[in-house]
Amino acid sequence: MPWILLIVGGAFEVGFTTCLRYVDSFRNIPWTLGFLACTVVSLLLLELASRSIPMGTSYAVWGGIGALGTTIVGIMWFGEPASLVRVALIAGIVLCIAGLKAIS
Repeated sequence: MPWILLIVGGAFEVGFTTCLRYVDSFRNIPWTLGFLACTVVSLLLLELASRSIPMGTSYAVWGGIGALGTTIVGIMWFGEPASLVRVALIAGIVLCIAGLKAIS
């Protein structure tokens, strides 16, 4: 269960980074509220997962999921580059997350 909480928390991290793109110096209220809600949920789930998973592992996985997801959102919805090197480096993050799960 802690790993599920951590994965969902990482997904909410993607939510808050995506919302952050639209907050417009926190003047866009709906996106700001989405940003705040996603941030609170993400950090709450990270905290809950960290009760059972070592903090360093939890944070690395949470951050890796956020980085991976945010990069995918950027490529798919915002037209950011998807070069071979960039995709290979993102694949490296995925392998590291899997490795951390495997040794935990």
